[in-house]
Amino acid sequence: MTPRTDTMQRWERAEIERSSIEATLTPDQTLRVSAKTLTRYARPPRDTAYPLEYAYHLLGDIRGQRVVDFGCGSGGNSVLLANRGAHVWGVDISEDLLRLARRRLAVNGRDGGAAFLAGSAHDLPFPDQSIDVVFGIAILHHLDLALVSQEVRRVLKPGGRAIFQEPVRNSKVIRFVRGLIPYHAPDISPYERPLTDEQIEQFARGFSRWSVRAFALPHVQVGQVLPVVRNRIARLYEWDRRLLAAAPWLARYASIRVMELVK
Repeated sequence: MTPRTDTMQRWERAEIERSSIEATLTPDQTLRVSAKTLTRYARPPRDTAYPLEYAYHLLGDIRGQRVVDFGCGSGGNSVLLANRGAHVWGVDISEDLLRLARRRLAVNGRDGGAAFLAGSAHDLPFPDQSIDVVFGIAILHHLDLALVSQEVRRVLKPGGRAIFQEPVRNSKVIRFVRGLIPYHAPDISPYERPLTDEQIEQFARGFSRWSVRAFALPHVQVGQVLPVVRNRIARLYEWDRRLLAAAPWLARYASIRVMELVK
C-alpha cells in the first residue's frame, strides 16, 4: 500500500475538485457512443495516424481479460473496452465522474459491461498480480509518476501490459513560460503538467520492456485550433504520420506519446 503524505492528499483533493467541475460541464447528450465510434476503435490498423486509434491497436485481443480503465473519468473508454469483450474495471478518484460513467454504460446498452470503483491511482484497489492490462488515456500527467509506476507493476500479472497515451512537452522554454502564467481553467488542476520524454523513460524503468510512438508535430496542434484548416485535420495527421516515419528525430517535437509497457 502506498503511504499517503500530506502533499499527496492535497494533490488528490485538487483532482477531485477539478473532476467535479468536469462532470458539471459534461452534457447528457455526449454520453451516447455512436456505432461509427465503436467500429473505429474495434480494430484500428497498426499504421494509423491517430494516437488513440494506435492505443486501441496495441490492445489486441482482450476478450475475457481483466482490463483496468485507469483514471476512467466519465467512462468514454470503458464503453469501448467493454465493446471489445474485456472484463472492465473503471477506477477514478471522482465519484461525480463515476456516476456519469455508470450512466454512460447504461445509455449505450452496456449496463453491467464494466464495474466502477472509486479509488486513488496511487493506491489501486486490486490484489497483487491480478490484472491483464492497465489502459490509461491522458492520466499519468496528473499523477506522481514514481508511485504510479510501482503501483501499476504491482497489480499487473507477469507478462501483463500497460498502455498509456500522454501529452509531452520537451521544450524547456515553453515549460518555463507556462509556469509563469498564473491562470488555470477551472477544470484543470494545479498539479497536472505535460510530461517529458525523460520522465516517460523514468516511468518505464522496472518494466521488462517497453516501446513508445510519437504523434502530433506542431502543424497538427495548429490545425486543431485554427478554423481555417480544421476541416483538413485528417490530411494534417497523415502528413504527421509520414514525417515521423521518415524522420524519427522529429519525435522530440511531437506533443503526444503512446506507450506500451510489459511487466
